Amino acid sequence: MPHGRDTRLIVLDRDGTLNADPEDYIRSPDDWQPLPGALEAVARLNQGGWRVVIASNQSGLGRGLFDVATLNAVHARMHKLLAAVGARVEAVFFCPHAPEDACDCRKPAPGLYQQIARRLHVPVAQIVAVGDSVRDAQAAVAAGCDAHLVLTGQSARHRDGSRPDGLPAGVTVHQDLSAFADAILARDATKALG
Repeated sequence: MPHGRDTRLIVLDRDGTLNADPEDYIRSPDDWQPLPGALEAVARLNQGGWRVVIASNQSGLGRGLFDVATLNAVHARMHKLLAAVGARVEAVFFCPHAPEDACDCRKPAPGLYQQIARRLHVPVAQIVAVGDSVRDAQAAVAAGCDAHLVLTGQSARHRDGSRPDGLPAGVTVHQDLSAFADAILARDATKALG
């Protein structure tokens, strides 16, 4: 059964997937730097009929390294740079907790994906999820999403062909967000022909 346009949802990790992931957190809008081709990849997905939202662990909030106003300013810069290339991320979902808080929304727990499915009325099994870390993939698989890993950010060291430890079976691996977008759009084209 073909999916309706409004149920075509991609959940994107932020740091290391869409933008560079500094070791000491993104603490100001100027720290937010898109990865090469990533914004354009989102634009292509949007043009292909995909809604895109972000699911991101932001433990810097729980650790007191930055506040929500700063996080909002970072996302304002992100939205502005996306818009400049004709791309749109319609919502940002984030876990504000530190690892020791034992919440159900910090990836690798599936809570963020479940929350997104409820809020946007999209069955979790229809969500396509992509991130740069094993915990992104683990959370997506635990939630029941179609899980993908990009070899940028935390997984860039696996561009040699090695498989990241703990990566669940069935996770599709791509070089970067641009390659992921190409694969999703090619899959759509194949489905349209079938």
